Amino acid sequence: MLKATYINAGTNKIPAAEAVPMHEIEYVSGKNIAASDQSTKDILKRGFFGTETGGKLLLTIEEALYLMDVRNVVCRHKKGEISFNELASKFWGAKKFMARYFAYREWRDRGLVIKDPSFVFQSQGKLQTKAYPSSGLRMPEYRLSGVFFSNDLTVIIDDKEKGRELYDNFWLGQYGSYKAAERGHLDKLDIYETAFLLEKGMLALTNVTQRDVIKTATSRRKEFPKLYEVYKDWREKGYVIKTGFKFGTHFRVYFPGAKPVREGTKDWAHSKHVIHVFPKESRLLISEWARAIRVAHSVRKTFILAVPGKLAEKKMRIDFVLFHRRGGEAENPENSNPKYAMLSLNEEEYIGGKEFAGAIKEARSRGLDLILAISDRETAVTYYKARQIRLSGSDSEYYEIDWFQP
Repeated sequence: MLKATYINAGTNKIPAAEAVPMHEIEYVSGKNIAASDQSTKDILKRGFFGTETGGKLLLTIEEALYLMDVRNVVCRHKKGEISFNELASKFWGAKKFMARYFAYREWRDRGLVIKDPSFVFQSQGKLQTKAYPSSGLRMPEYRLSGVFFSNDLTVIIDDKEKGRELYDNFWLGQYGSYKAAERGHLDKLDIYETAFLLEKGMLALTNVTQRDVIKTATSRRKEFPKLYEVYKDWREKGYVIKTGFKFGTHFRVYFPGAKPVREGTKDWAHSKHVIHVFPKESRLLISEWARAIRVAHSVRKTFILAVPGKLAEKKMRIDFVLFHRRGGEAENPENSNPKYAMLSLNEEEYIGGKEFAGAIKEARSRGLDLILAISDRETAVTYYKARQIRLSGSDSEYYEIDWFQP
């Protein structure tokens, strides 16, 4: 007789099969896996596995493999028992198949319910976004002159008075030396600051044209226009944007009003946010993407992912919808709606900007926040949550990416 045991998930206990062989599930054909025995169906339904249709409890491949892998469930096909690999091999060609399974298993092992994205529920409504302040950038009509050094993608302004004023009041360029403005009298503009001041008509170069600068920058870095688009977006809203090189990202960010040193002190100002630009046309190795987030978090900085331009209308399939906890108790389909949508990935694959943007769009259309579940080579899963930022007047999409502990 099949017995039931329970996963302890706070005070709400989710029933599961005991770790002994239970009544069988059956691989029928195609993608059809089902439980027919009534006692088996009752136990699985109490554990929120499957969907009952026509007297059978239909299981997804992840549910079936989990029951076989972790709960010692027997699976049969045409009266013969089949193994985990025999069943999995019928689906192995599916995209990121094992990444999906490991993400499913890890979430279930936490005593939490995870369902196929086809699961029907009542939408939770409009998601809340985090508003960032916008003050606008008000600058006098500068008439600056400089020389562009193309190999360094740097402009030098040697006008002591104007260069120092530009640095002190608007933190554009680096006057003197880094963290030591009194050492030297040159203001050194990076390529983004250069392009910005050229576009605003505040800078004239004695050796090249504005078009030459953009052409040089784009030839050195093909995604320069997208990075500059993000730089300009934040700068025009009053933010100070500097290099994020030390933190493995494109930019570090200071909120409107920031100056190189704290007012009334000699202390250097420290940023609390970094931005990584992820154009929809680009692709990035997951391990590199995750590393940048970890570096930012290790130095206590908020990681912002920027997706330049408006998102395309096309949606991308998410992998699962997730139930979480409320007041320490595990939620389930009987007492709540899903809280998150999951995109499962492994450390060796690439994620595209379009894929990420599409997954975000699909999750938001369901009223869910997006969780990225990344499986490493040892099948450990790390979770990140994407929360949208509202930057007034922006056409681009911005998301805080936070490490998430289920």
